[in-house]
Amino acid sequence: MLSLLSSNPLLFFLYILALLIAVAVHEFSHAKMADYLGDPTPRLQGRVSLNPLVHIDPIGIVFLLFFGFGWGKPVMFDPFNLRNPRRDAALISFAGPFSNFVLAIFLSLILRMFISFPFSVFLVPIIYLNVILGVFNFLPVHPLDGFKMVGGLLSAERAHEWYQLERFGLIFLLLLILPIGGSSMLTSILFPIVKTILALLVPAGIGGTIL
Repeated sequence: MLSLLSSNPLLFFLYILALLIAVAVHEFSHAKMADYLGDPTPRLQGRVSLNPLVHIDPIGIVFLLFFGFGWGKPVMFDPFNLRNPRRDAALISFAGPFSNFVLAIFLSLILRMFISFPFSVFLVPIIYLNVILGVFNFLPVHPLDGFKMVGGLLSAERAHEWYQLERFGLIFLLLLILPIGGSSMLTSILFPIVKTILALLVPAGIGGTIL
């Protein structure tokens, strides 16, 4: 992404704006769901907000700019404040990527309504990054949201065994991200899914120079 700064500064800042929106919606939804389920921790930490500044992790942004992947500031919650800790943790995790898909679909409808207006093309990067963030976080690898989602679907005994894999999460994630033979496993897994979803959300021929 950083290469865009010299080749196309406007597109670079457009992607930064799209990223801030996607991350803010994602983390806000985690925080809002935790607050709804009875845990005041995110609210006390000021995370029940759509202000991107409270959700940005500076190191995560630097990694994104230089290495193509990054992260936001995780929303902390106290399972002891939840009525059903395992199920509710799964719901909190689900809320983040789900909100990204909802936003992407909503913006897709706006894009189609105003497709003849030049400004509509600027919605494409926001749709694109929300789809990527949503798909990426559904992967069942700790610390991604999909890991806790799976734990919430399993029986108590199976969930205990599943959570034993948490310690290896970073290793699994690095194996997915690091390029092997020119491309990473993550790219091979995510790209076809993202491409399929974008084909449904973004009309053909729109935003070809944006993506």
